[in-house]
Amino acid sequence: MIHVLDGGLSTTVQDDGRFGHYHIGMPPSGAMDQYSHAVANYLVGNDTGHATLEMTYKGCDLRFEEDTVIALAGATMAGELAGEPVPMWESVDVSAGDELSMQFATEGARTYLAVAGGVDVAPVMGSRSTYTLVGIGGHEGRPLEEGDTLAVGDADTGGLAGRRAPSDAIPSYDDGEPIRVVLGLCDYRLTDESREELCSEPWTVDADADRVGYRLNGVDIEFEPREQPFGAGTDPSNVVDLGYPVGSIQVSTLPIVLMRDAVTGGGYATVGTVVSSDRNLLGQRRTHEEVYFESVTVDEALDARQEEQALLEEVRESFA
Repeated sequence: MIHVLDGGLSTTVQDDGRFGHYHIGMPPSGAMDQYSHAVANYLVGNDTGHATLEMTYKGCDLRFEEDTVIALAGATMAGELAGEPVPMWESVDVSAGDELSMQFATEGARTYLAVAGGVDVAPVMGSRSTYTLVGIGGHEGRPLEEGDTLAVGDADTGGLAGRRAPSDAIPSYDDGEPIRVVLGLCDYRLTDESREELCSEPWTVDADADRVGYRLNGVDIEFEPREQPFGAGTDPSNVVDLGYPVGSIQVSTLPIVLMRDAVTGGGYATVGTVVSSDRNLLGQRRTHEEVYFESVTVDEALDARQEEQALLEEVRESFA
């Protein structure tokens, strides 16, 4: 059992997502940074389907009622366990009665706390992930608050402490690193100048960026004039309704990258999709940090996904 002493700024239970329900308007939710979520789980002997705590900007304070093993991965966030510093990307022993106190992230936006056996909340539609917009999953469908208690799954913790992620598997969250996108479905609707600016101009993360969408500030996007088709709105950015994949870049006058809790369809043009591996990095961009888009092909996007999956498999096997 884990007792929440302070829920932090926004801490939710997340796993790798809620799948198979997109057709009824249910997004996947799950960890914004799937890579860090996975590594944190591997460090404590879990698989990626086990639930972790996603701590945004500021971590939570917890008291553990049983001996266990935990690990932190993702944004650099100082923490103390029983008064001693907790390393990032490394598994550590926890004794019954120990208290964990987390601070503000200094690099990146989201830190994942994994516990051996996983955070054991009731699954909803096959997932323990929290979807706060409708209040389902996780702990009562909301961020954690003081006084909450969380169960932990059974686990054999022998030999788990002291695992550390290989140095080449620990990502950097430098905001100069470009975010790769596959252009389409509606990029043809942009003017030539705006299509070029999308992948050449700097964008900055708006204060409203969250798990639903990353609103970006920068130059205004312009559309080619046309007579709007039946079923579309009157604004040039409106189209007859589209399905919105996670990572799609929706545009009115400024881009919004739709994230894990976004709506699944609507009537705004989507002009590109962030590749799956780079959505992890985008989810670690902080308010007012810069974002640069880089156009890649579908084959290059698939290669990026395979490279990330191969790296995760190497990390997992290094602990076998």
